[in-house]
Amino acid sequence: MKILLFGKNGQVGWELQRSLAPLGELIALNRDSSELCGDLTRLEKIAQTIQRVAPDVIVNAAAYTAVDKAENEPDLAHIINALAPGVLAKEAKRNNAWLVHYSTDYVFDGSGSSPRIETDLCAPLNVYGRTKREGEQLIAASGCHHLIFRTSWIYSTYGNNFIKTMLRLGKARDSLSIVDDQIGAPTSADLIADITAHTVRTALQRPTVSGLYHLVASEYTSWYHFARLIFDCAQQASLPLKLQPDALLPIASSDFPLPAERPLNSRLDTHKLESTFNLKLPHWKTGVTRVFNELDKNKY
Repeated sequence: MKILLFGKNGQVGWELQRSLAPLGELIALNRDSSELCGDLTRLEKIAQTIQRVAPDVIVNAAAYTAVDKAENEPDLAHIINALAPGVLAKEAKRNNAWLVHYSTDYVFDGSGSSPRIETDLCAPLNVYGRTKREGEQLIAASGCHHLIFRTSWIYSTYGNNFIKTMLRLGKARDSLSIVDDQIGAPTSADLIADITAHTVRTALQRPTVSGLYHLVASEYTSWYHFARLIFDCAQQASLPLKLQPDALLPIASSDFPLPAERPLNSRLDTHKLESTFNLKLPHWKTGVTRVFNELDKNKY
C-alpha cells in the first residue's frame, strides 16, 4: 500500500509519520518539498503530484490554522482549507484512493451546552470555520471514499500549541488571565495519529465506513482548567515558573476580544467513531500528562 501525506511538519503530520509508516510505503510532504509538490496553494501541482504518486491513501494534515490572521487573509485560507481539499478529493476519486482529512469544532456556532453530533447544523463564526466547513462539503460532494475527522484543541510535544505557550508565559509573567467560558476537549496529536492509522486499516477492508466523524479525547474542560493542569504538571516536573498558582485567573471571552470570534461550546460527541471502529477514547488529561513525560525539561 502507498500512502501520500501532506503537512508532515505540523503537529498531527509529525505524529502521522510514525503511526502510518507500518501500513505501507509512506511519502510525506510539506510545503517546501522539492521533487513533489506539497504546497496546497498550488492546486494544479498538487493534482499532478497525486497523479504521479498514484497513492492508495491520501492523508491531508495540512491546513491554514491561523484563526485570527484568516480574518484578514480569507482568500488564502479558502484556497488551503477548501479548494485544496476539493482537489485532493477529486484526485482520490479519479485514482480510487481513500482521502483522510481533518476538520474542526469551529464549523459550529458554539451555542448551547450539549455535545454536537456529526449531523448537527453547522454555522461557523469565523473565516477559518467557514473555509474548513466548505472543505468538508467539497470532499463529500466528490464521491470519493473518505474519512473526515473533526477534532479540537490540538497539542503535542512537537510544534507550537497551548501547552508550550502556557509554559513560556508562566516562566515570564507574575499573573495570567485565561478564558474560562469556552468548553472543549484538549486532544493530543499522537491520539489523532493513532486513531487515523486504526481507522485506515479498517476502511480498506470495510468501505462502508466512509464518512464524517468526531475525534477528540473524552470529557471536557475550559481553557482555564486546561491551563491549571498544565501548571500543576509543570510544578510536579520541577520546571521553573514565575507564576504562582493563585495568580492564574479565569476570565470571560468578552474580556479578551480577538479578531475571530470563538465558539463557547466546542463539545463534540464521539459515539459514532467509537461504535463504528470499536474504540474507547481516553480522558483528555491522559494525553496532557503523557506530553509532560516526553518534554525536554532543559528547554523550559
